[in-house]
Amino acid sequence: DKIEEVKQEALQTMQRPLLMEYDFRRDKKNPNLICSLKSHVQIRYYQEKALRKMFSNGRSRSGIIVLPCGVGKTLTGITAASTIKKSSLFLTTSAVAVEQWKKQFEDFTNIHPRHIRILTSDYKFDLWPINEAGVLISTYTMLSYSGKRSEQSLKIVNDIKRREWGLLVFDEVQFAPAPSFRRINDIVKSHCKLGLTATLVREDLLIRDLQWIIGPKLYEANWVELQNKGFLAKALCKEIWCSMPSSFYKYYLKSNSFIKRRLYTCNPRKLMMCEYLIKYHEQNNDKIIVFSDNIFALLHIAKTLNKPFIYGKLSPIERIAIINKFKNDSSINTILLSKVGDNAIDIPIANVVIQISFNFASRRQEAQRLGRIIRPKNKANEKKNINDPDSFFYSLVSKDTIEMFYMYKNIQENLLKCILASTDDGNNDEDDDLFEDPNFKRDNSKTNKTNVNASLSKADEPLKKVDSGSLLKLSSNIDVIFSDKKKTTQKKHADKHILFRKFLNQNR
Repeated sequence: DKIEEVKQEALQTMQRPLLMEYDFRRDKKNPNLICSLKSHVQIRYYQEKALRKMFSNGRSRSGIIVLPCGVGKTLTGITAASTIKKSSLFLTTSAVAVEQWKKQFEDFTNIHPRHIRILTSDYKFDLWPINEAGVLISTYTMLSYSGKRSEQSLKIVNDIKRREWGLLVFDEVQFAPAPSFRRINDIVKSHCKLGLTATLVREDLLIRDLQWIIGPKLYEANWVELQNKGFLAKALCKEIWCSMPSSFYKYYLKSNSFIKRRLYTCNPRKLMMCEYLIKYHEQNNDKIIVFSDNIFALLHIAKTLNKPFIYGKLSPIERIAIINKFKNDSSINTILLSKVGDNAIDIPIANVVIQISFNFASRRQEAQRLGRIIRPKNKANEKKNINDPDSFFYSLVSKDTIEMFYMYKNIQENLLKCILASTDDGNNDEDDDLFEDPNFKRDNSKTNKTNVNASLSKADEPLKKVDSGSLLKLSSNIDVIFSDKKKTTQKKHADKHILFRKFLNQNR
C-alpha cells in the first residue's frame, strides 16, 4: 500500500511516474524456468513492437499492453514469460479462461506439464518444489478471496505468498483496479507486472489507478492498421430498431424501471428478429453467438430454438464442453451466452454476433463482444468482393425506449459503423405467431430512399437466401431505413440562400 501511495503521489503531484524494472538476466537468487517457444511459433510484428517496449538491455519494465481481441494477447504474455524465464503467475477472469491459457502454454512452448499448475475452485494442485520454477494460472477471485478457505486452498495461497515471482500477468487488466482485487499486490511478491487487455476502459475513474498499480501503457496497437494488413477481420456492425407491439408498449409506459428493462429486452419483435438472423446466417454456414445479459430472454430463446447456452449457473466443465462442441461440431452453429462470455473466452470460429441485451451503456462490453468475431476467417478467401465483410455484429434495440439511449452511448464510442433504423408504419398490432418463419416481400416503389415494406406471415417454404447486405427485408409491419453512420456537418455556403451568402461574404 505504501509503495502504491508513493507512486500515486509522484505521478499526480510531481508529474514524475515511477517505473518498475527487473534485471532478470542477473537474478541468480530465483531458479530459472525451462520454457521457450517452439520452433514453429512466430510472433507478429506488432507483438514484437509491444515486447520491445517491455524489454530493453536485459531488463523488463512493468506496464500495460493493449491489443485487439483475436490478434495474440495470449501469445504476447507467454512470450514475455519465456523471455524472463522465472516463475510466472497468470491471472484471468474465469476458470474457462484458465484452461485456455494452460492449453496455449502447452501448444506454444516446450514447458514440461509438471511445471504448469492451475488454481480454480475445481482444481487445486500443490506448487512445484521451492528450488524449481514454474507457471501458475489462476483467477482474480481465487487469489483475492478474503473469506474462509478450504485447507488445500489455504495451503496453496500461503505457498504463493512465500515465493518470489519473476512475472505477474493480469489478463483483462481493466478488472485489476477493483477494490476487491487490489489486495492481490499484497499477496503476490512479483518483480515485474504486465497487464493485457483489448479494452482499457472502465465506467468509473479507477482505470487511471493502473498507472501506479501496474505501470504505464507501454504499447497500443492500431486497429485500422491491423485490419488493413489482414490481422483483423472486416466486421459490419448494424443496429436494428424493433418497435414494440401496442400492448407491450402501453404496459412499458406505466411500469417501473425493473419491469421496463424486462419488457424492452423481451420485445416479441426483437426476438423474432433474432430468430430471423439466426436462420439466415445458419443457411450461410456461419457460426453465431447470441449475447443476452437478461437470463430469462436467454433461456427462452435457447429452449424455443433448441440451441445450447452458457450462463452463470453452469459449471466450468459444462461451459468448456459446450464451447468445444460449438467449435468442432458442424451441426451446432449457434450458441447463446450471458455476460460470462464477454471476456477471456476463445471462440475464433465465430463470425456473427447478435446482441439482444446489454449492460446499459457499457463501452467495454460492446468492444469485448465485437472482439469475439474479428479474428481473421478462412472464409475470407471465398469472398467475391475484397471489400465484403468477414463478420457481422447486430445489436437489437427496442424503439422508443430507454434502451435507445444506452445504445447511443455505445455509438458515441464509434463501435458501430452504421445504423439500421426502423420506423413504424402506423400498424402496431400485437403479433400472436412468434418464432415462425418470416416471409419477406420487398417493395421497390420508393426510389429516393432505401425503404422496404416488410410483412410478416407464416411461411410454408424455407427462408430464401438473400445477398449479403440485403437484410433490409426484416421485421414485422415496419418500414426499414438503412443509413451510414455519419457525423452531421455544416452545409456549404453554396447551399445557403443568396442573402445569407452575401452576409457571410461581408463579414469576411
